[in-house]
Amino acid sequence: MKKGSVQCFIAGGEATDIRQTIGNLKQSALVDRVVVLKVGSEDLRITEGDAEVIDAGRFTSTGAVRMIARLATSEYVLLYTKPLALKPGPWAIERLVQAAEDTRAGMVYADHYVLKDGTFQPDPVIDYQEGSLRDDFNFGSVLLYSTEVLKAAVAKMDADYLHAGLYDLRLKVSQTSRLFRIPEYLYTEVETDTRLSGEKQFDYVDPRNREVQIEMEKACTRHLKDVGGWLKPEFSPVDFSGYTFPMEASVIIPVRNRAKTIEDAIRSVFSQETSFRFNLIVVDNHSTDGTAEIIRRLAAEDSRLVHVIPDRFDLGIGGCWTTAVMDSRCGKFAVQLDSDDLYIDNTVLQRIVDAFYAEQCAMVVGSYQMVNFKLEEIPPGLIDHREWTPDNGRNNALRINGLGAPRAFFTPVLREIRIPNTSYGEDYAVGLRISRHYQIGRIYEPLYLCRRWEDNSDAALDIVKTNNHNLYKDRLRTMELLARIEMNR
Repeated sequence: MKKGSVQCFIAGGEATDIRQTIGNLKQSALVDRVVVLKVGSEDLRITEGDAEVIDAGRFTSTGAVRMIARLATSEYVLLYTKPLALKPGPWAIERLVQAAEDTRAGMVYADHYVLKDGTFQPDPVIDYQEGSLRDDFNFGSVLLYSTEVLKAAVAKMDADYLHAGLYDLRLKVSQTSRLFRIPEYLYTEVETDTRLSGEKQFDYVDPRNREVQIEMEKACTRHLKDVGGWLKPEFSPVDFSGYTFPMEASVIIPVRNRAKTIEDAIRSVFSQETSFRFNLIVVDNHSTDGTAEIIRRLAAEDSRLVHVIPDRFDLGIGGCWTTAVMDSRCGKFAVQLDSDDLYIDNTVLQRIVDAFYAEQCAMVVGSYQMVNFKLEEIPPGLIDHREWTPDNGRNNALRINGLGAPRAFFTPVLREIRIPNTSYGEDYAVGLRISRHYQIGRIYEPLYLCRRWEDNSDAALDIVKTNNHNLYKDRLRTMELLARIEMNR
């Protein structure tokens, strides 16, 4: 085995793109072999001697990963996971190998450029950490593995996946080796998914991806058991007695500059019919567009509306939530509604509170219907988070990017935990923390209409904001995973 030698395995695709990728890879003196993994009857017409062509099935399958491990004879294995042409930068492969040798990493990946809609753009990725358990973690399309580490990881892969093979490999590698990011733009790939961030974020709950998600959950659950972070479906009891509250429930709406939607949201709360007393706490985070005037008008119309304007100017959505929850007028159950959404009918609040008592849980998560500003249904339609199950939801929560909505909380528990003062991921942080000890109840029917429009905070994020959001949620997962490992000890 030649020191620093690299064997490349690339995904099948159009012959022109494959030949271009092979030629670009072979410009490096370190590359001593290229293998194309084609699917079935794919006709690649590769010139003899350029590369070996092997029918390995789906690149993401366990079978393909095992075949790569069997065929690997060089010191390093480079995987290129996209079918379109790859253009490595000058000395890119040498730099990947150098980083692997210096850090003794099991896998190395790097920032890169993308060609997106004909435009050349930088595409930085983020550092991997223990809580980077998302199966959609963006490494880019070029992954360099230590062959020794890869073979050892594959030897531990005892499940057969069609979709989760590469994911399972990454988790196995992370148990014994580091996954190291080079913050340098080392290659150019073609971006094949040009949707906006707001369109991509619901892929993991799309019913069409259910088979994929089941496999990913199995792989992640096994990983959590291996590292000591898996929790049994055993929960601390919740005692709702012994507390005195002015109301049974409070709907909480944090808002800033939503003059176009806040009245609809408030009136959907006014319409609720319940067997108990409730109020609505609207935390107006210093709106400047007429939102405050609308809230004052509606508060004069209905005394159940509590209009709170914080003394502070440094609050995010989470800080506004904590302001409402700590208010003496907050009820026993704190129920979420976003300022641009509305409850689907007049039974929602009753159903949520009933679920607390029926399931003896500290948090209830519902489902929602995706609509446009005119309240017309849009894809993917119902978001019901069916991936949450009573026996494994608290573990699968460490893999997925959210727990669903609307969210409701037993106020004493929420007051103890409190909500991070951020405007992204604050709900996920609380859900993870609660699920560590308590059961989370679920309602799988739609409870509110979620408007998607140009003013949504996550409608069209640039790569910097997307990375910041993903890094924050990975950090939340790392904190929770470490806490669970320590709790199991």
